[in-house]
Amino acid sequence: MTYSTLTLHHAAGVATVTLNRPEVRNAFNETSIAELTTVFAALGTDETVRAIVLAAEGVAFCAGADLNWMKQMSTYSDADNLADAGRLAIMLRTIYLCPKPVVASVQGDCYAGGMGLVAVCDIAVAADHAQFCLSEVKLGLIPATISPYVIKAMGDNAARRYFLTAERFDAADALRIGFVAQSVPAATLAASVAGIVKALVSASPDAVREAKRLVRDIAGAPITDALIADTAERIAMVRASTQGREGVQSFLEKRKPAWLT
Repeated sequence: MTYSTLTLHHAAGVATVTLNRPEVRNAFNETSIAELTTVFAALGTDETVRAIVLAAEGVAFCAGADLNWMKQMSTYSDADNLADAGRLAIMLRTIYLCPKPVVASVQGDCYAGGMGLVAVCDIAVAADHAQFCLSEVKLGLIPATISPYVIKAMGDNAARRYFLTAERFDAADALRIGFVAQSVPAATLAASVAGIVKALVSASPDAVREAKRLVRDIAGAPITDALIADTAERIAMVRASTQGREGVQSFLEKRKPAWLT
């Protein structure tokens, strides 16, 4: 499939989705939202894909919503506005629930809705010069659609500050509050992302998928008898699975597991 707002590259089990509107700082509009939804839905079911990198061309990772699109939205009816917000929500949820691990390679500034794109990824690595901003309140708006993911990523206290003040913060602060996993010099960003991807593709694809679901389901849940029973069922299921048996057996036999051969 041909895309107009992004590029897609496959190599050695890794799919790289690159935002490709550098002339507008990779701001998104209805087309890019639709294309991101489509590509992540497809990659999630592609058995040849072991990991996904979300990257961007140009000086900015994503500046949020495209200004022309925002102008167009100002003329929408209430019903049209709701439908439009719903499409953005579906895109974010599609990436968040993608069964494959997703790594954000944040090479430049990330504002507003762009922070939602980073937050729905499993791991984010940022160049140390990148700036972040939840700028919505400066425009009389709120970061509502991205909020479930951004709050999970940065925590309640940081969200209270940055949602309300719209202050810019740098990659070091993004790392401090847990919004990104690493802040690295721009020159080493690609190598840092590649190292994480290498670790992802060396692990059992089934186990990675189930581990991702485990974190999503368990994080923040109260430790009840039902939760304990659920986790016991999960490990029992994985132990009995084909890849679970193969992983243990290959370790005991000191050989590579089948998914690496």
